[in-house]
Amino acid sequence: MKQEAEAPATLWDRTRQLASREILETALRLFTEQGYDETTIAQIAREAGVSQRTLFRYFGTKEDLLGGDQGRFGQVLTATISELPAEVGVWEALRAGVAAVLALHDSREQALERFRLLHNTASLRAGWLEKRLRFQEDLLPLIEARMDAAAGSVGVKARAVMATAFACLDAASMMWVDNDGKGDIMDLYDECLAAVRG
Repeated sequence: MKQEAEAPATLWDRTRQLASREILETALRLFTEQGYDETTIAQIAREAGVSQRTLFRYFGTKEDLLGGDQGRFGQVLTATISELPAEVGVWEALRAGVAAVLALHDSREQALERFRLLHNTASLRAGWLEKRLRFQEDLLPLIEARMDAAAGSVGVKARAVMATAFACLDAASMMWVDNDGKGDIMDLYDECLAAVRG
């Protein structure tokens, strides 16, 4: 089957993408220099050369300025897992989803700064945990479908597997930040998962 070619991005689309990227880079720089809680939306808008109103057209919340729309991460995770063949096991499916989400970062350096801010800012950690619990609810039917129903208590097992996978991502990203971004975060994730699964 022949795939249709994607329509080229319009000038307006490219301008919007550039503006969005510049605002994100400015926000990340200010968060890193001053701290997340100490940086105001007004400062970010001023430094990026846009009005606060324009900034909020691109990003709905201050949290979104850390690395884009967190809801998108959940969508990518869910889409990646749902598109995998049924025979792909639950652990492999979750790993593919985690890898797809990590690939959304623009660069290794930005990913490192984002994880550093996430792990060192209590308000961001709390917000991420809340969103992650919502991701898990969306993922639950997909994970349950990949588990052996004959084994019983599929819902409990699916929740335990998801919680373990996300805890391993937390541990891997913390180790990666502690090592100043050395190594591959997915290797660390695999190491954490192997330790848990024995």
